[in-house]
Amino acid sequence: MVVFNKCNIPEELYYDIKNQVWARKNDDGSFTFGMTDPAQSLAGEILYADVKAVGKVVKKGKSAATIESGKYVGPFLIPFTGEIVEVNPELEHDSHIINIDPYGKGWIVRLKPLAEAISDIDLLLTGKEAVETYTKKLEEEDIVCKKR
Repeated sequence: MVVFNKCNIPEELYYDIKNQVWARKNDDGSFTFGMTDPAQSLAGEILYADVKAVGKVVKKGKSAATIESGKYVGPFLIPFTGEIVEVNPELEHDSHIINIDPYGKGWIVRLKPLAEAISDIDLLLTGKEAVETYTKKLEEEDIVCKKR
């Protein structure tokens, strides 16, 4: 894992850097999504995550959840079209886990990509390219993560 400006950026994940969303490909072909470390840090303490229901199809660029913190209320945008197959049950009891463990227990939703999503999945950055692009964004926007 690369750490830049106190922000963790795991190289093995896929990133939609514009929307500060990470994705992990699962063995069954689904993807787990969450907020990146910089995104949760900028949002402040997450108070509530209202995630759409299992079975709902979320189109590329549309919201799978609404995230609320003390200084932010906004959509959690998905980078490709997919069907929600699982919602993190922990978020109902403690949405703050997004701040504490954004790449682990703080995941938000799992989606099964639909056929039209394949070309969009290929646009997500991963590995060295993702880290270089993301660290450049953090540097340009002077983003420094706050640890909780």
